Amino acid sequence: MAFTEKQNYKIEVLENGALQIRRADIVLKDGVEVGRQYHRHCLMPGVDLTNEVQRVKDIAAATWTPEVVAAYEASLPKEEEVSTMPIEEKEVSTMPVEEEKETITQDIIEENNESTSD
Repeated sequence: MAFTEKQNYKIEVLENGALQIRRADIVLKDGVEVGRQYHRHCLMPGVDLTNEVQRVKDIAAATWTPEVVAAYEASLPKEEEVSTMPIEEKEVSTMPVEEEKETITQDIIEENNESTSD
């Protein structure tokens, strides 16, 4: 009754050069699969591959030409293109919470009285 583990990789290359990696961790008992768990991650062109298995490194080396990496980096938004919309300033109440609840309740009562008197 021996348990062993193995890993199986599925690697996809996307149009922009990104790699999608699915690793299956497979548990075998006496050569028969008894469990499987999946882990997924993506790698964008030009990232560090130090912690990746050799197969992923080989596919990245073949697909991440300087042109692919440059095209990917050019597709990223520039810092100045990031939205710089001003943040809307809102008035913050400095009233204690219980007092604020009472004020809101009074406002609702007044609104109801006005609508029923019309």
